[in-house]
Amino acid sequence: MMFGKLGRIFGRSRFRTELEEEMAFHRAQMEQELASGGMSPKEARRRAAVRFGNPARVREQSQEVIGFRAESVLQDVRFALRQLRKNPGFAITATAILALGITSSVAIFAFVDAALIKPLPYEHPGRLVQLFESIPLGPRFHLSHPDYLDWKRENKTFSALNVFAPWGFMMRTPDGLRQTDGARVSDGFFRTLGVNPILGRDFYYGEDRPEAPRTTLITYAAWQKRYGGNPKVLGQTVVLDNDPYTIIGVLPREFSFAPAEPADFWAILKPNTCRGCHGLFGVARLRDGLTFDQAFADVKGIAERLAKQYPDSNRDQAAYMLPLSDVIVGDIRPVLLVVMSGAGLLMLIASVNIASLLLVKTENRKREMAVRGALGASPRRLVRQFLTEGMLLALIGGATGVLAAQQSMRMLSSLIPKDMMAAMPFLPGLFAFIPMVRMRFGAIREGLSDAGRAATGAGWRRFGSNLVVVELATALVLLAGAGLLGKSLYRLLHTDIGMQPDHIAMVRVDAQPEKYGKPELRAALGREIERRAGALPGVQSVGITTKLPIEDADWTTDFFIVGKPDDGVHREVAYRYVNPGYMPTLKTRLLSGRYFSEDDDASKPRVVILNHAMAKQYFPGEDPVGKRIGLDSKTLLLVVGVINDIQEGQLDASPRGAIYMPFDQQPSSSFIVLVRTAQQDQSLLPSLQATLHQVDGAMAIYEPTTMEQKIHDAPSTYLHRSAAWLVSGFAGMALLLGVVGLYGVIAYGVSQRTREIGVRMALGAQRGSVYRMVLREAGRLIAAGVAIGTGASIATAMLMRKLLFGVHAWDAGTLCGVAIALGAISLLASFMPARRAASVSPAEALRAE
Repeated sequence: MMFGKLGRIFGRSRFRTELEEEMAFHRAQMEQELASGGMSPKEARRRAAVRFGNPARVREQSQEVIGFRAESVLQDVRFALRQLRKNPGFAITATAILALGITSSVAIFAFVDAALIKPLPYEHPGRLVQLFESIPLGPRFHLSHPDYLDWKRENKTFSALNVFAPWGFMMRTPDGLRQTDGARVSDGFFRTLGVNPILGRDFYYGEDRPEAPRTTLITYAAWQKRYGGNPKVLGQTVVLDNDPYTIIGVLPREFSFAPAEPADFWAILKPNTCRGCHGLFGVARLRDGLTFDQAFADVKGIAERLAKQYPDSNRDQAAYMLPLSDVIVGDIRPVLLVVMSGAGLLMLIASVNIASLLLVKTENRKREMAVRGALGASPRRLVRQFLTEGMLLALIGGATGVLAAQQSMRMLSSLIPKDMMAAMPFLPGLFAFIPMVRMRFGAIREGLSDAGRAATGAGWRRFGSNLVVVELATALVLLAGAGLLGKSLYRLLHTDIGMQPDHIAMVRVDAQPEKYGKPELRAALGREIERRAGALPGVQSVGITTKLPIEDADWTTDFFIVGKPDDGVHREVAYRYVNPGYMPTLKTRLLSGRYFSEDDDASKPRVVILNHAMAKQYFPGEDPVGKRIGLDSKTLLLVVGVINDIQEGQLDASPRGAIYMPFDQQPSSSFIVLVRTAQQDQSLLPSLQATLHQVDGAMAIYEPTTMEQKIHDAPSTYLHRSAAWLVSGFAGMALLLGVVGLYGVIAYGVSQRTREIGVRMALGAQRGSVYRMVLREAGRLIAAGVAIGTGASIATAMLMRKLLFGVHAWDAGTLCGVAIALGAISLLASFMPARRAASVSPAEALRAE
């Protein structure tokens, strides 16, 4: 039986023969019945034919009854290909628009899916949280080790709580110290995440005790790069920060932990007993059945008790907690949401344009569809043909878009450094249904009679015009967003950072602590480096600091003001040790007092320079020069100067209080060297590194860069720049698609009114009136799109206001500028079909139909 059905399905000739025989049999039977009732043979034949119906329609319906057939599909595909070849302009335009929309959407949605939707690669990642200590300077600061132990012991809401310190190491090599990426973790860190080594073992419980041997795990990449993937790496010793560590395991290839990346070595944590020494972050797993809010309340209560129990070190310190997923993607979440919205809007515009093109094509095929219907084609058959054409168009555009999306995702990976997981959303073939809605199969006679006139229907006018308004409004939203983000980036890059960042080259230096164990040796090293670097050609000044600007505003210390009573307020300020050349190298402004001098060394009383923010906050209405502050009862500092605010935090952060102390009064073996040069700063870096190696070849000299490059790569700059570039790209494509849509609608309207234009011009209408007629219609659409888009732009800008810096969501200059630009370009696009319409002679226009 099955083979009989297959024979009917695929045996085209046999089926038609059998169908003709069946139809002839039924007609003969009907004729015989009518003739037996007394009707003449001729009349019986005529009546039977009328009752039997249109033979072509019966054949079509009979073929549809047998169901889906391969030859009919191939027939539809061949016909669809002929239609595309017949209209190459339509095919190329539709494919390009569809591919453009799919390219952006696939790339963006794949990235957003990887970053925001897919779970983190840990065991039950939704139960993981990260813990911080909140201080007056901000909510996300480090824990101290004693506070961590108290939180771990006293909490009732975590099944596990561990800490990590995302700081690199100085590795001892045969060539001296070399900086290497790494992190320090407590013994249960990887068990809390649910990560197991692929080679060797995890840390034992208690392996982070002071008396335990130092051990480390390494990443898969470090195993391959440093040790060639040799399994005998287990048991080898590596010296990190002057301590020997034994390698005990290799982490999985896919493991990463963004809050501590990059890291090659994950070493066991060395505990300390200093409650005021902060440098750790907590990661914890919630107990089953407990909520985030319950756990947050629990650690808040512990922090409050510690603040009362240890007022000297924990006053005004509170607990802060976030889901781990928010910590990992929190900084780029606004950018992801903005670009995802941009991709969605761009896809909407592309869809509207495709719908407009298909509607235009449908109008031009009304006569064809009417003729086919009159010859017996059923509505179902015509619908299937439109479905085939739409799916073929979607297939070609989709394949092109997916291929282009691969390149786009590579671009995105360079703009937003996050591992991208490909996820291709399926494009529903919605476009194929647009012509079905438009085609009125019951009005075949109307189609036949109207085919000679091809006048634009009122329904198409309204629908097509509404689509164009939507396109222009959407394009304006993206253009306004791009304008606001671009202006915000400009304001960010031109904000006052309290220094002149041009022509400054810098490197980090780490010397061997055991070689420079005495303060005078470290001070002598700093002075020798300053002398050698200052002798390089073109160098104007040399600065040394223990902490660079344009970074997180950490490295803080408590202080008190000598002579003022303790009012119970916790005073905390950022601190840096700098040499006398540091502030001249940055070209800061001295507001009062003096800069440091070479005489401010360890043999002289301790001195300090304040920034303006600290002076304003703690010495309001008075000059702090000559007053004293204390870091503790033994460390009293005389204020000798006040400078302008150097941007110690990120570019978009408010100025914070900071103090600067002489490097020679508290020298370190780890610092940053900055040189101001009259030549190109980037070109000085190789000679600067070589010169410092001549001072001591065993020193680690790393991270060569320039101050301008540091500002360019700063997280805040990076986020604003990425958002501005991405949205600008979407806005450009949206503008192109919107103008193409407007051009298509106006051009189609003009082509459908060719007869009317010809009559007008034959009756004496001037070309200027034709221009005005066409541009007036375009102007109404542009005005409506700009009006709606302006309101939507303000609402959208309010949603992304966290990405704006120094710019209001309702910035009038930006909104007016993009509205004028969109209107001008749209009018230019409308002028082209208007010119073509006005240039056609009346005789040609009247013959066009």
